Amino acid sequence: MFSRAFKTNGTEHLSTFLRVYKVGDIVDLKGNGAFQKGLIHKCYHGKTGRVFNVTQHAVGVIVNKRVKGKILPKRCVCVCVCVGFRLVFV
Repeated sequence: MFSRAFKTNGTEHLSTFLRVYKVGDIVDLKGNGAFQKGLIHKCYHGKTGRVFNVTQHAVGVIVNKRVKGKILPKRCVCVCVCVGFRLVFV
């Protein structure tokens, strides 16, 4: 699930850390196995959410999670390495 593809192991590119996230951005959550600290839980892997909080090293994201037939908005905090932009055309 969090393993890296062939020839993509090692350090992450600097552009990954220099992305600017703003409150209200729609992002995709994808765990990165190279960074264990701040890694998201496996139930949030591949989910899409909306940014509600931005700090120096992490991003807070609201994600919908299904629990016993109900869909609950859950707030998870993850390191910026685990977050990717989603292009939304309005």
